[in-house]
Amino acid sequence: MQVTYWAEHAWLGTGVEPGVAIDVTDGRITAVRTGVPAPPPGAVSLRGLTIAGLANSHSHAFHRALRGVVQAAPDSALPGPADDRSRAGSPPPARSPGGAPDSFWTWRNVMYGVADRLTPENYFALARATYAEMALAGITCVGEFHYVHHAPGGTRYADPNAMGEALIAAAGEAGIRITLLDTAYLSSGMGDGRSGEPPNHHQLRFSDGTADAWAERAAALKPAGHARIGAAVHSVRAVPAGQLATVAAWADERDAPLHVHLSEQTAENDACQAAHGRTPTRLLADHGVLGPRTSAVHATHLTDEDIRLLGGASTTICMCPTTERDLADGIGPAARLQQAGSPLSLGSDSHAVIDLLEEARAMELDERLRTRTRGHWTAAALLRAATADGHASLGWADAGRIGPGALADLTTVALDSVRTAGPEPRHGAETAVFAATSADIRHTVVGGRHVVRDGVHQLVPDVPLALADSIAALRG
Repeated sequence: MQVTYWAEHAWLGTGVEPGVAIDVTDGRITAVRTGVPAPPPGAVSLRGLTIAGLANSHSHAFHRALRGVVQAAPDSALPGPADDRSRAGSPPPARSPGGAPDSFWTWRNVMYGVADRLTPENYFALARATYAEMALAGITCVGEFHYVHHAPGGTRYADPNAMGEALIAAAGEAGIRITLLDTAYLSSGMGDGRSGEPPNHHQLRFSDGTADAWAERAAALKPAGHARIGAAVHSVRAVPAGQLATVAAWADERDAPLHVHLSEQTAENDACQAAHGRTPTRLLADHGVLGPRTSAVHATHLTDEDIRLLGGASTTICMCPTTERDLADGIGPAARLQQAGSPLSLGSDSHAVIDLLEEARAMELDERLRTRTRGHWTAAALLRAATADGHASLGWADAGRIGPGALADLTTVALDSVRTAGPEPRHGAETAVFAATSADIRHTVVGGRHVVRDGVHQLVPDVPLALADSIAALRG
C-alpha cells in the first residue's frame, strides 16, 4: 500500500517545518520532502502540527475502570473483598476521606476488587475501549504491564495466555501497536528475603508459582504484526531475589524489553533494606536486571547510589506523573537520572487521564515545583521522551521519528483550538507540550493507516460508549 500524507507543519526533531510530504509504502516512511506548500495530488492532508506517534510506555488497561471513582473516595466505589495487603512493606490500611488519611495502599485494595472481576471476554472489551481512547490521544504504541494471568483463585484457563492474548487482540482492533510486558508476580512481600511471602487471595491469579513456570508460560506468547512480547518484574516485593535472574535471562535470550516497578513507595525501600540490607535498585543490579533494555517505572525514592547505578547501566526511566501525583507517590529525580545516563520515557499507568502531552508537561512542571527553578527540559527533549525514547523502551526502535525507514506512525496536534491558537507555527513544539491536551489530537496514523481522522476513531465507532459499557460490565 502506498500513500502520501501532507503535513501542514511537522516536527522533524530539530524544528518545525512547514509543508512536509511524507511518502509511505507498506507501513513505512520511504521519503520525507520539505518545502511542499500544498498537498500533492492524491495526498491526505494533516492540518496542524504532525509529530511522530506517541508511545505510552506504561499501562495497566484495567485501571481505566477506576477513573473518577477513586480519586476522592477510594473505599466507596467498585468495592472489592476485604483488605489483604502485603505484610512486608505495607502500612496499616488507610481510611476513607471521612477518616483520613488515604494512600496508595487503600487505592490498591479497590484495584484488587476490579481485578477480581476480569475475564478474558470483559478484559478484551475494556482494553479495546481503553486502547481506542489512547489512539484518540495520539498514542500509537502502548506498553501493557500485564499481570492478571489466571482465573480468580489461580485456576489456569484452558489457554494459559488467554488474558494476554485478549490484550493483544484488543490493541489490534483499536488500531495501535502493543508490547505485552508479561509480568512475573510471585509473592505478596519480601518476608525475610529468602523466598518471599505467599500471594494473598487476590494475587493468586497473578502468580505462576515460580519464575521458571512464568517463563514457560510466557514463552508460548507469540508476537504479531502489531504486537511484540517483553517481560516485566512486577517489583522486588513480588519476585523473590533468587528468581530475579530467571526473568532477566528470559528477556536477554529474546533481546526483549524488561520493565520493573521500582521504589514507587518508601515502604518498599524499607522492607527491602530489612530483608536484604540494600535498596531495591542495588538488589536489581546485583541480580542482573538493570541494563539498556530495562526500564524502571517510577523510580521515585532513590539514593545517590541508586541514581548512579541506573544511569551507569543506561536503564530507561519511565515517569508517570499523572499517576504519581494521583496516588501521592512523590516526585522522582528525573532530571538527575537523565544527567546520570538514563533515557526517559512516559506512561499513563493507572489512566487517571490518558494524555501523553500532559505527562510530558507534568514532568517539567513537577520538577519546577520540586526545585523552584524553570527550564529543566526543552519541548524537544520532552517530545523525544514521548516518542523515540518511549518506543525504544518498548522494543520499537524503528518508530518514534519521522524519517525514511521509520514506521509510519504519526500524530497531528491541532494548532487552532482554544488551547493552541495564537502562537506562530514555528513554536508548535512548545505549544503542543505546554498548552495542548489529548483533546487537540486531530489525526493518528499507525503503519500508514489513518486510525483517527479529524478526531474520530475509524475502527471503534463510539469510544465513549465502548468505555461506559465495558466499565459497567465490571460492576455487575
